[in-house]
Amino acid sequence: MERDGIEISSRQDSKRKQIDWVSYLFVLPFFLPFFLFTFVSLLFGALVAFSDWGIVGEIHFVGLENFRKFLSDRPAWDAFIHTFYYALIIVPSVIVLAFLAALYVNEKLPGHTFARWAFYAPNVVSAPVIGLVWVWMLDTQYGIINQYFGLSIPWLTNQNWSIYGVSLASIWWDMGLAFILFLAGLQEVDPVLLEAASVDGVSRVQSLRFIVIPLLRRTFTLILTLQSISTFRIFSQVHVMTNGGPAGSSSSVVEYIYDYGIAKFKLGYASTLSLLLFMLILSINLILRKIFPDEK
Repeated sequence: MERDGIEISSRQDSKRKQIDWVSYLFVLPFFLPFFLFTFVSLLFGALVAFSDWGIVGEIHFVGLENFRKFLSDRPAWDAFIHTFYYALIIVPSVIVLAFLAALYVNEKLPGHTFARWAFYAPNVVSAPVIGLVWVWMLDTQYGIINQYFGLSIPWLTNQNWSIYGVSLASIWWDMGLAFILFLAGLQEVDPVLLEAASVDGVSRVQSLRFIVIPLLRRTFTLILTLQSISTFRIFSQVHVMTNGGPAGSSSSVVEYIYDYGIAKFKLGYASTLSLLLFMLILSINLILRKIFPDEK
């Protein structure tokens, strides 16, 4: 009996050790492009960051020279500072406006069917198209924003306003995904909880504050993380609407990287800035996970 038990256990162990290689074949079509265009590209970019390379010719390694250059590169520092400004404006605005829009649709207020489409529609339009539309809308003389509100603000041609002009277009474009995520979260809230709270005399504002928002904690954390990553990588809106101007007042890190890597063919320094941006985004996400832990 002991021998039979040993044989059965050994068979079970051998079955556990067997790998079903066929299942890996189904993963291969996704894994190969990911490995080549993401993982290998990331390693190659990190390697180029320590070199002086202009796309053609041999790669000449210069050690930490590119990082020392960054320390004295004032326009690069300005690009990082502007990107932080974008994050401070866009991320909270998108979260608040998308949540209010989701509440409007979830409560089935008048026009909620059209609102569901209208709030999400900008998200399916490409960023360059959004930029061109908002360039027209924010025109100082003929733009509908100034015309409708009776303003004369130079949204895209003044150094003090250019960041806000680009941020308006970004908020309108980014709100769609956050709106859908919030709406999905609101529809998962058990209505019995809200009915019970209403019977106990709890107002709708109190129900929203003490029941709905705590239940959507994970959704808020997810949107905060995704939107932070998206905003720190802002490029198309800046490139189309202001090209980083006027006088570099609306530049972003990715736009600055594009200028060095594509326009000036300085891939080494551009890769250094990309690596620094990657480390910054990673650090911010680690901080967010520390502040907003994933409660199970």
